[in-house]
Amino acid sequence: MFSTSKSMKTGNLYQQIPTELPQEISECLVSSKGVRIERIVSKEHRTEPGFWYDQDDNEWVLLIAGEAGLRFRESDEIVHLAKGMYVNIPAHVQHRVEWTTEDQETIWLAVFYP
Repeated sequence: MFSTSKSMKTGNLYQQIPTELPQEISECLVSSKGVRIERIVSKEHRTEPGFWYDQDDNEWVLLIAGEAGLRFRESDEIVHLAKGMYVNIPAHVQHRVEWTTEDQETIWLAVFYP
């Protein structure tokens, strides 16, 4: 039997997803000393036209469900991610989400670190 203390948190990355997703959902699962782990849920979402993410932290992203296309500004390359694939995005590498799957949720696990 697994017991939890007040400092422990358990959960399931595939649960508590609304049936309607008018906007992408981002939930911080844990953070400590400059590191943050988030669950991001998308469904037929894309970054708004003209906007590029330009983050101060590095971001390691693992796709655990669905598919997505990430565009990188400098190379104009689109990286197609499917379940189980990951990408490490260095700080200040401008990028955007071009598309996520329409028929199912795309679930990302993102680790932000210095």
